[in-house]
Amino acid sequence: MPTLSIKNVPENLLTKLRERAALHHRSMQGELMALLSAAVESASAAEAASHEGPEPRRSGTRHIEEIAAEHRARWKKPFDRGPRAAELIRADRDAR
Repeated sequence: MPTLSIKNVPENLLTKLRERAALHHRSMQGELMALLSAAVESASAAEAASHEGPEPRRSGTRHIEEIAAEHRARWKKPFDRGPRAAELIRADRDAR
């Protein structure tokens, strides 16, 4: 994977980036990658919005209403029996 290097970063900007990374529980590398991704996506979205047609959605995203409708269609009746969430979590934890 290619590497990107930024030289001569002002100390106050570096301090703010460190604080932001800590706030989001990320490393500096992770925070910078998130910032770059968000900037590129928003620029791409703005460019796409300037063209005719509906706003594109990110791949793999759905609204909660779509997910709920899919589940209602798949399972006509609600589950009345099955493992409880705590039992599933315990089993997963104990399997490690």
